[in-house]
Amino acid sequence: MKEISGYFEKEAVLLDAVKNLRENNIKIRDVFSPYPIHGLDHAMGLRRSWLPRAAFIGGAIGAITGLLFQIWVFTKAYPINIGGKPFLSLPSFIPVTFECAVLFAAFSIVFAYLFRSNLGAGANNKIYDERATDDRFVVVLNAEEAEAETIRSKFEETGAKNVKLED
Repeated sequence: MKEISGYFEKEAVLLDAVKNLRENNIKIRDVFSPYPIHGLDHAMGLRRSWLPRAAFIGGAIGAITGLLFQIWVFTKAYPINIGGKPFLSLPSFIPVTFECAVLFAAFSIVFAYLFRSNLGAGANNKIYDERATDDRFVVVLNAEEAEAETIRSKFEETGAKNVKLED
């Protein structure tokens, strides 16, 4: 299996190339760009991200954990009569419950993002081009030996400035 990467200078040319490759049933492995490109996810045929769901689940777990912890502390573990209020005073628990929800949501989305992007400990991600973080766009494909030349010609036909084939 060969790895083919095409390098583009402009985002409009990149979008046209991605659409052209998808119309020809060529599966795109990934696209690297220095900034988000509007419509690229749709052009690549990517599904909607599940990161918001991870944040919601983390936030719900955090809110429930914070609320249950406060209920336990103020009713069982360390009940203190403060100003005559009842031990189970839910309105006074709202700020801490909210902050726990935000904290857990933030941590869950960070860990989900690292997991999804393969950026965790021990990740060995390949850098295709140093300029992909500055001003160049890279499209990476996997192809069989027989398809490599066809894909190379498609890249050149769609405006790629450079095409590299690697094993």
